[in-house]
Amino acid sequence: MFGLELTLSLLAFLFGIFLLVYSSENAVKHSVLIASAWEVSPVMVGLLLVAIGTDMPEISNSIVSSAIGHGSINVGDSIGSAFTQITLILGIIALLSKGFKVNKKEVMVIGSCEVLALIIAVSMIEKGFLSRVNGFFLVSSWFLFILISGMMVKKKHEKVIKPPKRFRHFLFATLGFAGVALGSYIVVQSILEFSRIFNASEYLISFFIASIGTSLPELVIEFTAIKKKEYELALGDIIGSSLIDASLSIGIGPMFFTNTFPGETAFTLGLYAVLASTIVVSTLTLRGKIDKKSGILFILIYLISYTLLYQF
Repeated sequence: MFGLELTLSLLAFLFGIFLLVYSSENAVKHSVLIASAWEVSPVMVGLLLVAIGTDMPEISNSIVSSAIGHGSINVGDSIGSAFTQITLILGIIALLSKGFKVNKKEVMVIGSCEVLALIIAVSMIEKGFLSRVNGFFLVSSWFLFILISGMMVKKKHEKVIKPPKRFRHFLFATLGFAGVALGSYIVVQSILEFSRIFNASEYLISFFIASIGTSLPELVIEFTAIKKKEYELALGDIIGSSLIDASLSIGIGPMFFTNTFPGETAFTLGLYAVLASTIVVSTLTLRGKIDKKSGILFILIYLISYTLLYQF
């Protein structure tokens, strides 16, 4: 019976992740085609539109898990995804690519916003409770950070699709986002089953395991963008997704349903996520490039986080 329950939970988790990745990729592809008709910098497209699309798993998980009274999944997945994306995912992309230069000013601006968003979120989760006011503040902070980034990042004047095609792309993007929502519900339910079967912490499973699954859309999109030499878009999505996770994603669930979770665990892992993000952003800003050396460093920072498990 135990083996059957575990197998079914694992299959449900893998199917949910597959649905998240597939739906996110399609939603993002059509969203970008719509956005490309506007005069927007590639890094802003990645920071705003693509980041929202690839972060739909975390956003959906936040709402679903909060609605059914499992705030640990929301906070664990949101903080864990912000940490995983800016270390592990960016590190993998650095190792798979031939290396590329980054705009130091853009990285400094959007990277600083991401670190500050994490600091704000971590300062709130120490008490083990997120109220509706906390949620509203976190969601509102994302709009503020995007406004700041938009004012500091240069614009790009380019139009590549005609208005008549926008409805078709809007329809497919909407279907993609619907698939993401369904996949998120399946993932949340499978996490609850894993937690019950192994008698393990929902927060730790969400931070270390679910975050990898919900970060797969970023890995898929970034790898595709790098192959097409859309380096600014890829970097914008990585940092933008981490920014969303630390503000919009973690806050949107509590904005409607209050969250409770293990505050000490969340705070400890959150502090490490802040430290990791600071190191990554500083490294990119000082070196002005992403290469295999930085990739190894970022992945190492991610792996070190597993040593923190001994404290819980």
